[in-house]
Amino acid sequence: MTVVTQEAGAPFGAAPPSGDAAIVTEGLTKRFRGGQVAVDALDLAVPRGSVFGFLGPNGSGKTTTIRMLLGLVAPTAGEYSVLGLPLPQALPKVGALVEGPAFYPYLSGTANLMRFDSADPTARRGTAKQRISGALERVGLAAAAGKRYRNYSLGMRQRLAIAAALLGPRELLVLDEPTNGLDPQGTREVRALVKEIAADGTTVFVSSHLLAEVEQMCTHAAIMRTGQLVAQGTIASLNGGLVARIRVETTDAAGAARVLGGLGLADVRTDGAQVTAELGGHAPEKINAVLVEDGVAVRGLAVVRPSLEDVFVGLTGEGFDVDG
Repeated sequence: MTVVTQEAGAPFGAAPPSGDAAIVTEGLTKRFRGGQVAVDALDLAVPRGSVFGFLGPNGSGKTTTIRMLLGLVAPTAGEYSVLGLPLPQALPKVGALVEGPAFYPYLSGTANLMRFDSADPTARRGTAKQRISGALERVGLAAAAGKRYRNYSLGMRQRLAIAAALLGPRELLVLDEPTNGLDPQGTREVRALVKEIAADGTTVFVSSHLLAEVEQMCTHAAIMRTGQLVAQGTIASLNGGLVARIRVETTDAAGAARVLGGLGLADVRTDGAQVTAELGGHAPEKINAVLVEDGVAVRGLAVVRPSLEDVFVGLTGEGFDVDG
């Protein structure tokens, strides 16, 4: 990765203690001219070896945070460290894809990576061909190495951009909206690639506004809203803040609600032909048996687990399409 010189006077300060974290921020803040606060006192801890989802609606401060972490934008206040180091020393160990790939359409994948690599002052020229070949192999583009970029699918283009970020040994990979605009096949390709990279020991920091996608890909996550951190932790711990519910579809909603209440299930709700309640420690199959024994016709029964979107709505009271 090309080393970016920080702006004069950028208040990086001393790096906070990092421990086992790949990224640590303390009070990280970015205020633009005119008073707009894009990131407000962010305290973030990204564990090494994790696939970390950085979540939030468009405009919530995700890209601004990434730009600060990579030295592209100077913070207004706060401290941070990357891989336990102040920024300039950490950059050779960091690969990044920010705001989509940009390559020459008339050049092949290999030729584009050659140009990209030649712009990196830390890259060893004598190993360029070997490293480029290895990066293309790693992202599954070896067979398309000689194909012109303009003939690549969207998924292939995104994988080529990730290959560019992996031309050297990286301990941290930062991806800003890596599946944005991709079709389902391209999304699956990038998701699988991220998991493979993480399995090799690289920490992957993924910014996204697609909660369902991150839930399938990440081990940890943080949720941003209007520049502020709402929550962070493992996916399991975030989802654990909300309880699972049982959903019964029936022609006898009143009878189903009576049975669920009689079994001691909390927060019984009726909506047309659907009745839901907090599952608690009850076994779904036993609930179903009691419903049938009581003469309630069950057309469908499902356990609904909380999603990251449910967590976000529970924390903020808003859907994920809010304007940040």
